[in-house]
Amino acid sequence: MIRIDFAGLKQKLLASIVAISAIHVLEAFLNIDASFDATRMTWMVAVLLVFVISTLLLALSDRWTTDKEG
Repeated sequence: MIRIDFAGLKQKLLASIVAISAIHVLEAFLNIDASFDATRMTWMVAVLLVFVISTLLLALSDRWTTDKEG
């Protein structure tokens, strides 16, 4: 059985959230002809970017703390 520490589990969870958000944005882009709302699309992309940036920052902070400890 594979053991995953808390940092690894956190990164996997955040990566899953980013993937789900990206799929939702992609679905909105594919249905852009049906109902286009620029404000809604802007918010969806902004939320996706916030998820991506926060995931990258948390991964970097986890890497920096493990480098200092080990």
